[in-house]
Amino acid sequence: MPGLLRAVARTAVVAGTATAVSNRVSRRQANRWQQQGSDPYGQQAPVEQEPRYEEPPPPQQDMISQLKDLAELKDQGILTEQEFAAQKARVLNNT
Repeated sequence: MPGLLRAVARTAVVAGTATAVSNRVSRRQANRWQQQGSDPYGQQAPVEQEPRYEEPPPPQQDMISQLKDLAELKDQGILTEQEFAAQKARVLNNT
């Protein structure tokens, strides 16, 4: 009989220790999940992303119409030959 009581006592100590360790591990893991902000069941909390704002491209006139406008300004005497050449180069380099 003393052998049986000893075995029962040993089993109770082992089971109690295992329960205590299991509970402690569960609490630690729950604290980690809470600090990380994730769901303990594998479902990640949605991550809020900052919206991206892209500047729309500037409206581009047709290159030919821009060159025609420049030619008209040159013909009217508003642009000199050098100014016309510089503006023409700018229009052609933007494409």
